[in-house]
Amino acid sequence: MDIKVIKTEKEYNQAIKRLEVIFDAPIDSQEGDEAELLSISIEKYEDEHYPIESPDPIEAIKFRMEQLDMSNQDLAEVIGYKSRVSEIFNHKRKLTLKMIRSIHKKLKIPYESLMAE
Repeated sequence: MDIKVIKTEKEYNQAIKRLEVIFDAPIDSQEGDEAELLSISIEKYEDEHYPIESPDPIEAIKFRMEQLDMSNQDLAEVIGYKSRVSEIFNHKRKLTLKMIRSIHKKLKIPYESLMAE
C-alpha cells in the first residue's frame, strides 16, 4: 500500500482504477484500509478540481416540485401566497425567511440550497 496525495489527473485516474479493483475488500483488511484512504484522497482531489455549485434556490424548488408531482397551487399552499409563486419563479421577489422555513419543512430541501445567492 503506497498511497500519496493525488496531484495530477493521471494520478487521479490511477487511483480510481485501483479503487475499482479493491472496492469490495473486507473493511478490516489491508486492502480495506487502502480503499478507505484512496476514497478520501479521491474525494479531496474531486472537491478541489470538480466542485459542485449549489443550485439556484428557484431551480431547487422546481426540481423538488417535479419529483413530488406538485403544482404551483401546491407550492402556494406551502408558502401561503398564491400570487407570490409566479413572482418568485420569475425572480421578481426573493424568498423570505418564513417561506424558506416552510419550504424546507414541507419539501425537505436543505437550507443551504434555499439560501444560496
